[in-house]
Amino acid sequence: MNSEAIAKEKVDAWFAQWTSLQAAIHTAHDARNGLANGLMEDAIELFEQLVQAAGDEVLPINGIERLAFIKAKPGQYACYRQLDELFKETKKRTARLRIQASKS
Repeated sequence: MNSEAIAKEKVDAWFAQWTSLQAAIHTAHDARNGLANGLMEDAIELFEQLVQAAGDEVLPINGIERLAFIKAKPGQYACYRQLDELFKETKKRTARLRIQASKS
C-alpha cells in the first residue's frame, strides 16, 4: 500500500473527479442520449488509475470481478450503479487504511 497515495488530499482529488463524472453519467442515463458509454469508460479508467496509484489493498471485496462486469457493458445503468458502489467502498477502505497506518 502506498500511504502517500491514500493521503486524504490525494484521495479527495480522485473522488472529486468521480463526483463530476458521476453527475454527467447520471444525466446521460436520464437523457438516454448514448453518451453514458463514453463517460463510463472515462470513469472506469479513473477508478483503475486510483487503484493503481493507491495499491490493490484499496479494492473492495470482489472488486476485480465487479470491475470486469462493469467493463463488459459500461453503457448499462446497472454498471453505472455498480461503479458508484465501488467508488463508495473504495473511499471507505482508504479512510480505514489511513487510520490503521496512523496507528502503526
